[in-house]
Amino acid sequence: MHQPHKKILSLLKKHYPNSKCALNYKNPFELLVATMLSAQCTDERVNIVTEKLFKKYKTPRDYANADIKEFEKDIYSTGFYKNKAKNIVSTARIINNIYKGRVPEDFDQLLELPGVARKTANCVMGNAFNIPSGVVVDTHVLRITRRLGLTKNTDPNKIEQDLIKLLPKNEWINFSHMLIRHGRKICNSRKPGCEICFLSPVCPKLL
Repeated sequence: MHQPHKKILSLLKKHYPNSKCALNYKNPFELLVATMLSAQCTDERVNIVTEKLFKKYKTPRDYANADIKEFEKDIYSTGFYKNKAKNIVSTARIINNIYKGRVPEDFDQLLELPGVARKTANCVMGNAFNIPSGVVVDTHVLRITRRLGLTKNTDPNKIEQDLIKLLPKNEWINFSHMLIRHGRKICNSRKPGCEICFLSPVCPKLL
């Protein structure tokens, strides 16, 4: 890491010492479902929906056997509910039938599940299994890494590759959590709070 990146990382760690995944879950499958629901939707909204959902559907088998129309209603407020319902129920069937009800602890196997892309696979690997498979690039991470000059790319996969080169592997999981918190608290999309931002001394936007 070059000096500015080291400084950014140390400042984030100082200000957000206990960062964790913003989604509520009790096991790897619940995290997988919550992450799939979080596409184009806020984590807050997902947590409201999953509070009821996780009481109604307890195991991958419950999801696999769900009535699709009813399930669509259950997740309606997260948006793109038809697609999400189809993918979650299909994924549950695969996990139930092929993986004996356990979420695979393997990045490539996760990627083969319906509706699972790199962001979801990285989230599950990092937070459910504590394995740094890559860096989760959500809208906050995309926006802030560009503002901080850590990447010039706009494609999440290319941004992830840039961050993998910059960050020590043992920081991959935590880095996303810290940036997501920073995006919520200070560096939001419409009106970033530059005047109160502890990263302003190293932010090229302000230099």
